[in-house]
Amino acid sequence: MKITVYISFLLAGLHAVAHGQVSPSHQKGHDPNEHKYHMRHRGEAIACLKLVPNNADFAFQFFKEVTLEAPNKNIFFSPVSISAAFAMLALGARSTTQTQILEGLSFNLTEIQEKEIHEGFHNLIHMLSHPENGVQLNMGNAIFLTEKLKPLKKFLDDAKALYQLEAFTTDFNNPTESEKQINDYIERKTHGKITHLVKDMDPQTVMLLASFVFFKGNWEKPFKPEHTEEREFFVDAETTVKVPMMHQTGRFDFYFDEELACTVVRLHYNGSATAFLVLPAKGKMKQLEQTLVKEIIQHWSDHLFQRMLSLYFPRFSISGNYEITNTLSKMGIVDVFTDQADLSGITGAPELKVSKVVHKAALDVDERGTEAAAATAAEIMPVSLPPTIEFNHPFLMLIFDRDTNSTLFIGKIVNPTLTS
Repeated sequence: MKITVYISFLLAGLHAVAHGQVSPSHQKGHDPNEHKYHMRHRGEAIACLKLVPNNADFAFQFFKEVTLEAPNKNIFFSPVSISAAFAMLALGARSTTQTQILEGLSFNLTEIQEKEIHEGFHNLIHMLSHPENGVQLNMGNAIFLTEKLKPLKKFLDDAKALYQLEAFTTDFNNPTESEKQINDYIERKTHGKITHLVKDMDPQTVMLLASFVFFKGNWEKPFKPEHTEEREFFVDAETTVKVPMMHQTGRFDFYFDEELACTVVRLHYNGSATAFLVLPAKGKMKQLEQTLVKEIIQHWSDHLFQRMLSLYFPRFSISGNYEITNTLSKMGIVDVFTDQADLSGITGAPELKVSKVVHKAALDVDERGTEAAAATAAEIMPVSLPPTIEFNHPFLMLIFDRDTNSTLFIGKIVNPTLTS
């Protein structure tokens, strides 16, 4: 009988998005300061760049699986959080279990060595935890262990060095106390955005792994609260809800994808993060979500152009709470959840398996931005009214880190009035 391990992956909330000029994976139009920043981090960037295509493949494959499981619900998760946590778990996995985890994360082990994967994640976590000014982004991992479970020194040392792991002793025989310890830690690390991550814990649990990402950004050009008004949002053919719709007229990065029948608007945060807002034509969401791959994002990046728009975008807060064991199993990560699991690299003995994987995420989007800088710009408006783009039916929101090209968050907003 295997000892079970409870794993939780989570992340916390965003505040607002901003307007700029650099795509997540097709960087052009850098200013000199941005170039210097990239040169300073060149070594780290090279190490983690090898991960980028694989992490992106995992992100969109996971998205497809989740949308199939919950076709008409809000979705929000952090693929980079899940990837990093399972890569850390692979440190302690052996034989087929390890191979399944790494291949399930979309790594081709004939093209990239395990050592390169761990070094890449080490540099990725470091870069994401030290972003440019304007974005607050914290990423880390924690392990909670029963006192009787003695992990191998090599596993703990490697996990601390590569994945910024923090280790804590926990009495799982006292579920109330252990839940409080874990939830308090996560709440503190995510600045109050993720609460009550774990509940109804099994007293048989001997170890819990947690991965967190906290992100907060501001718009370069904030929406003015006085321009926000209540407007209709069409959830589906039968359901209409009222939402606070933010409004701004100006020049935005824009593209219409005729093949996928969707409108793309790219917005930037102050700092190194960027977002794609993707509005499919009514009835075209399923086609979009099942064909979305990294090459499509690249195509959008390459074909965006500046256009004067009257943009309406809802103010909303949503969260996602997932038990993702089945999702990962469908993606090939199977043995680690069964008695076939080999996690002997953690304790030296094979009597360990993962019992449960929880991923919790939260997203806030509002008008907030930075204080006005000491500069004045006069926007010349055309006499004719610009075209209106209104995000008033289900849309996607994809958030990237430009310095690492990492997919930080993927969201599908079906009903912005529902918090989950």
